[in-house]
Amino acid sequence: MILKTKSVQNAQSPQAIAGQQQEQNVAFFLRRAFKDHPQVLVINDFKFRFNDEVAQIDHLIVYSYGFILIESKSIRGQVKVNQHQEWTRSLSINQGKTDKWQGMPSPIKQVELQQALLLELLMHHRSNILGKLLGFKQQGFKGRCWDHLCAVSSDAIIDRKSIPKAVSDKLIKSEFLVEKLDKVMNLKSKLARFINTSDTRPAFNQEELESVASFLIKQHIAPIAAAPETSQTATEQSTTPLANTPVTPAANTASTQQAVAEPEQQETAEKSQTMQIVLRCKHCGESTNYTPMYGKFGYYIHCNQCTKNTPMKQACPQCSSKNTRIQKRQETYTLHCQECSLSQLII
Repeated sequence: MILKTKSVQNAQSPQAIAGQQQEQNVAFFLRRAFKDHPQVLVINDFKFRFNDEVAQIDHLIVYSYGFILIESKSIRGQVKVNQHQEWTRSLSINQGKTDKWQGMPSPIKQVELQQALLLELLMHHRSNILGKLLGFKQQGFKGRCWDHLCAVSSDAIIDRKSIPKAVSDKLIKSEFLVEKLDKVMNLKSKLARFINTSDTRPAFNQEELESVASFLIKQHIAPIAAAPETSQTATEQSTTPLANTPVTPAANTASTQQAVAEPEQQETAEKSQTMQIVLRCKHCGESTNYTPMYGKFGYYIHCNQCTKNTPMKQACPQCSSKNTRIQKRQETYTLHCQECSLSQLII
């Protein structure tokens, strides 16, 4: 399940544009593979702060047995890693041969630092996220599975003969990432876990998994983007139900006759406008900058501005019945009324 999509930045330089494209490519493969998987939760572009340090993880996977951090790296040309795990990449090719090389920071070391800070954050708040085992022993995160990978551009040329095996195993081209993740996670059904006693990995149950994901989403540092006042006003006006709009008497007889002559059109327009559903954070009123999520009480939106939650379920806009339910299909969410059979798309 995708808990947070990739945030599109206003990239200017060619390197920044290429880096953002690589992150979007990886997010695409993750979405295609895990968007409907309840045991695999994906958070793209996750930025958090702990102990006066800030880290940004390109892609974070939370699954039944632990965590996988993925660093996306746009590399065009050749990449080499020596026995000291020092990275170099080619800059130019002359007559089929590379004649210029440049050192680069190790993305593996970079993601290792992110992983260490994330573990510190989770351990510090473990009593608020996880319950106690058998009622007295506080559960933690150090015994979970922790892995990290580097996903490089599909057109990169990797010299695996000279790369240390420890690095080569973590260096994956984007199109092979999902296959690698399946091997790392090695997910099993409840029956298979019960039968296979050799798998001793501690597992999160579904409630714990959702608790971890909810906590992480609340820690995300969202970019602050101020919307123009005119746009906000227009949005408020367009989303106000017609029932709350004062009725203005007809200005003249001609306009009144026209209104009487076209009652069906007005009724249709009024019904359409009244039935508009706009999800807003019930705490701060934000209507666009939120993340759809699922918890033990059903579907809800997590506001990226005030970091609070609001249920998606609401009264039917047509008959005002509270007997409604939310249905998710791929990336869309629909409100269904059990009384009048209305189906209204909300996301």
